[in-house]
Amino acid sequence: MDLEALRVFVKVAELSSYTRAAAALGMPKARASQLVQRLEADLGSRVLQRTTRTVRLSADGEQLLPRAQRLVVEAEEVASMFQGTRTLRGLVRVDLPMAFARDTIIPRLPELLASHPLLELQISTTDRRVDVVREGFDCVLSVGTLADSGLVAQRLGELRMTNCVSAEYARKHGVPRTLSDLDRHLLVHYSLRFGGDTPTFEYPDAGGYKLYPMRSLVTVNSSDAYRAACRAGLGITQAPVFGVAAELAAGSLVEVLPALASEPMPVTFVHAHGRTVPKRVRAVMTWIIGLIKPGLA
Repeated sequence: MDLEALRVFVKVAELSSYTRAAAALGMPKARASQLVQRLEADLGSRVLQRTTRTVRLSADGEQLLPRAQRLVVEAEEVASMFQGTRTLRGLVRVDLPMAFARDTIIPRLPELLASHPLLELQISTTDRRVDVVREGFDCVLSVGTLADSGLVAQRLGELRMTNCVSAEYARKHGVPRTLSDLDRHLLVHYSLRFGGDTPTFEYPDAGGYKLYPMRSLVTVNSSDAYRAACRAGLGITQAPVFGVAAELAAGSLVEVLPALASEPMPVTFVHAHGRTVPKRVRAVMTWIIGLIKPGLA
């Protein structure tokens, strides 16, 4: 049985799309389709049902998929088990928060690729929640509370938060000393969806956290824009300490209401490989964890 054809079948089944599967595997869509057709001819059975809009597993395909997934992973492990750690090869697709990617992970990528020159990475950076399976990611580094997805989730720690304004904002408007002082200040509002929620300042209270409504003139939907708005003096932001520590130390940003920091944000690695994580994916995850773990609470 053709291992490459099995690998394509698994990816098409996981993504429900020949187009996305071919892109994830780095091959033309026509090639992916040919390999699945060859697999079906070898098996004497149709494993994928195609319509103009979707691709789904047939009854035989549903029986084949878990076995094919195990075979693909085991084949990759066998191919590398006698070749040492320098022979990691293949594509790893990972989604990272923008700040982690820009400040911590991408600057160190030359080290990883120098050790594993046959490894290829596709890195997505977005603040939205991605669909790990549908979008074909091997792993996703997530910041914030996760919904119950049935995926494998490895909790890494938490990001401590801080409230801050630019030095220019503090010079012009002063800084709040109490919660009620916030009535005279502006908040930079972060929201992935515009027009649906009220700008609020999160603060600890009675063992939990509450929201204090504030006025905002600017709403943004990305972490980069959020930081830029704070630097520009557009109001108070509530951000992870690791992302603003250098600017706080330099004095370009000023911490305010330190006793009222918002709830720490959990950091979690998520993947859909179950117990059979490919060696290259596990290695990349371990490397990333080693970079970010020291900065987590």
